[in-house]
Amino acid sequence: MKQFKSILLGISLFLLHSCNLLDVDTVSSITGDGYWNTKGDVESYMIGIYTKLRDTSNSTLHFEDRGDAFTTGLEGGPSNLWAQNLTSQNGYSWSSYYSVIQHCNMLLKYTPGIDFGVEADKNRLLAEAYCIRGYMYFCIARIWGDAPLELEPTESSNKPKLAREPAEEVLARALSDVNAAIDLFPEESYANGKGRASKPACYALKADILLWKAKVMNGSEQDLKDVITYADLASKGLSLEDNFADIYGTKYGKEVIWTIHFEIYEKEAQYSQSLKPRDVFVEKAVNKDEIPYAKGGARSTYAPSPFLIGLFNANSADIRTKDSYITAKDADGNEIGTFDNKMKGTKTEGDRTYDSDIVIYRLAEMYLFKAEAYAALNQTPQAIIELNRVRNRAKIGTYNGSTNKIAVEKEILNERARELYLERKRWPDLLRFHYGGTIDVYQEVPNLKKKVDDNIIIPLYLAIPLSDININPNLKQTQGYENL
Repeated sequence: MKQFKSILLGISLFLLHSCNLLDVDTVSSITGDGYWNTKGDVESYMIGIYTKLRDTSNSTLHFEDRGDAFTTGLEGGPSNLWAQNLTSQNGYSWSSYYSVIQHCNMLLKYTPGIDFGVEADKNRLLAEAYCIRGYMYFCIARIWGDAPLELEPTESSNKPKLAREPAEEVLARALSDVNAAIDLFPEESYANGKGRASKPACYALKADILLWKAKVMNGSEQDLKDVITYADLASKGLSLEDNFADIYGTKYGKEVIWTIHFEIYEKEAQYSQSLKPRDVFVEKAVNKDEIPYAKGGARSTYAPSPFLIGLFNANSADIRTKDSYITAKDADGNEIGTFDNKMKGTKTEGDRTYDSDIVIYRLAEMYLFKAEAYAALNQTPQAIIELNRVRNRAKIGTYNGSTNKIAVEKEILNERARELYLERKRWPDLLRFHYGGTIDVYQEVPNLKKKVDDNIIIPLYLAIPLSDININPNLKQTQGYENL
């Protein structure tokens, strides 16, 4: 009973007193002397951190909308990010990311002084907090670039308001946090399950950060070699699912490294619902029973784009196609609409709940990380070997195209689009290959190209809201929005 109360307390701290670092309440009055006393306090607080992480991650907004995998759906309006209608007047707030960082900072400050009895249990929780904070800073670096580095909890309104640090420093902090987590985790395994941060999850995250550093931040050849090392470490003990649909049809499968958990009747409305139809739209579909529709919750704001469908259609044997998207047709063969079919959720009595986990990292991506790193190192034969691991599971055969570096890199980018569709990867992928010289993202993304054709250059990092700047005058607007 005591543990249950602690869990409820930890969750309530987040639901009732979530902290906006730009306009902060005094957190110490919420979690002061009466809270940070026992191991149970820390454990329940960590549950709250994962709740906040899930809420922050449960969106296509920052990592999918700006890419080329979506077109407009049957209802609802797409975001300004999808339309690339971005100006200094409609910036996007980073407060949800900093809220997670704030709570990680709280745990990192108060946990060391608590007696756990078993030191490994304390170190594991500290490691989780460092890993999550590092992941949040990595997200911020990719979305906004320059950003404040909040490393201490905000416990008073008198705390100094910080300026933005260069994106290179934000990425360096993400890498430092991940390294701290790797050092602290007592074991190589998934001690608390794949729904929580672990040392393998840190290895995958480190590979991702180093790949970004190498290609976007003018990193070194050693960074690319380290991507291969850490992707291999993250891959230990894992194997690809034989059935592609099982990646999202099961929980914590043999391919998964790190996932954000959803549970039917506990948390639903996973972000993929924005590409699913309501039942009224597919009533006349002859294949209605095959479509993951719902009476409520579903809203087909987006549909898979013609570009994405073309990538799948390039290989008629691709087993991923039917488990990635589905087209509803009426009795006359007319198309009603095309919808996501990857994250189907759970069919319930008379309806459907969208409760598929959000997979942060899985084995197939580690192979593709290695392929990308090898290609960047001009080792295209090794890159093709890694690429073929993913292609062979998809039943599309080995790559037999040009071994030219750019050609191989373009094929890796296309393979990532097919394999990782809707997994919150596409926009960062496009940026890496843009900065790496493989593509021009301004020509790849239709709505960006339309802006360019109108002589409007939209920055690749987001603006921050003017309201944030008004609260903190030390913040400067993202470069490139001066005339937008």
